[in-house]
Amino acid sequence: MVLKDKNIVIIGGTSGIGLAATHYFNQQGARLVVTGKDDEHFNALLQKKDSHITILANDATRQGSTDEAIKQCVSLYGTFDGLYHIAGGSGRSFGDGPLHEMTVDAWQKTMDLNMTSVMLSNQAAILHWTKNSQSGSILNTTSVLAFSPSAKFFHTHAYAAAKAAVIGFTKSIAAFYAKDNIRVNALAPSLVASPMSQRALGNEDILNYIKEKQPLDGGRVGLPEDLNGIAAYFMSDLSKFTTGQIVSIDGGWTIS
Repeated sequence: MVLKDKNIVIIGGTSGIGLAATHYFNQQGARLVVTGKDDEHFNALLQKKDSHITILANDATRQGSTDEAIKQCVSLYGTFDGLYHIAGGSGRSFGDGPLHEMTVDAWQKTMDLNMTSVMLSNQAAILHWTKNSQSGSILNTTSVLAFSPSAKFFHTHAYAAAKAAVIGFTKSIAAFYAKDNIRVNALAPSLVASPMSQRALGNEDILNYIKEKQPLDGGRVGLPEDLNGIAAYFMSDLSKFTTGQIVSIDGGWTIS
């Protein structure tokens, strides 16, 4: 069990990629504090959670929300070793889309959901570790759309900008806090089956496109579980000499 005795906070761990990580990390021996929106996914996990999983209803864009999760982690388990930030999502419901159609409100809300939330969670983790002279590992979530766009089917420009900002932010703080033995990395998934991707999963043209764009394993949409192994690596001591890296988990998207 690569995460035995690790105490980890997962931001956005009640659905999709985060839910898969919650179950896998628990199986790998981690003790977890998991945050998520108070919705049907949150309540479903609450009803059937495994041992050593504490669940908090939290808005990742609210200042102080991750501080509360970290305090809970330390109170329950004694230490706080790692932060995995998955929370984020499409800005389509806000009005995100092609630049010529976008409003300032859509831009701001999409950036808050996908970038400001990351800044707040990472800041809380960094403050805890530097204050207590401890090491730790942060894993953020960006997207292949940050650096490998798909203009025909995926043209939410605020979302792409926010995810690109996550990459710059990850690398910058990784460089600054390496001297403190704090590691900061990020995963860049392509299209993964999740509550966020229901629009794409219901579109036959997009699914046919994915067969060519994500050719690995028969040309399929990614599964949340596809990220579990590499996420556990970054949360474990196996990655103690790795920081500032952006790893694409994309079925071949970026080379197709």
